[in-house]
Amino acid sequence: MTSSVKPVPEGMHTVTPQLVCANAAEAIAFYTKALGATELFRMMGPTGKVAHAQIKIGNSVVMLTDESPDCGVAGPKTLKGTPVSLYVYVEDADKLFDRAVSAGSTVISPLADMFWGDRWGLVEDPYGHQWHIATHKSDPTPEQMQKAMAEMQPRKS
Repeated sequence: MTSSVKPVPEGMHTVTPQLVCANAAEAIAFYTKALGATELFRMMGPTGKVAHAQIKIGNSVVMLTDESPDCGVAGPKTLKGTPVSLYVYVEDADKLFDRAVSAGSTVISPLADMFWGDRWGLVEDPYGHQWHIATHKSDPTPEQMQKAMAEMQPRKS
C-alpha cells in the first residue's frame, strides 16, 4: 500500500530550523516586523504557551516554540548563547538589515561586501538568535576566495 502523503511536506525544505524562544508569541511579532515574516499557524499548549508555530521568511519556513524547562528545551538567552545561526538571502540586504536593526536587533557585524561574493551583515535578535543577512553579488572561485581571505589575515613577522 502506497501513501499519497509526501515525506517532505509541501512548502518545506529538507532542513527546517526550529527556534526556541523565551516568548515565542512575542518573537513571532518581532520577526514579522523585523524580517517581513508571515505567520502560517500557531498551536497553543495547555499552559498557554506556543507549543508549535510556523512562520515564513521568503521561501523558507521557520518553526518556533516556547521554552519548556521541564522538557529540557531552552532558548539562547537561557543557555547564554548558541552556536547556531541562520543565513538569510534576500534581494536587498541593506533594506532588510536596516529593518531588523530598526525593529530592535543588535548589530554584531555591519554590512559589507565580503570576499565570498555576498553583501553581508550579522545581527542578533532580542531572543538571542543570530541572523546573517546577505545578498549574493558575485561568484568568486574557491581560489579567489582563498586568496582574498589570506590577504585579510594579519601578516606574521
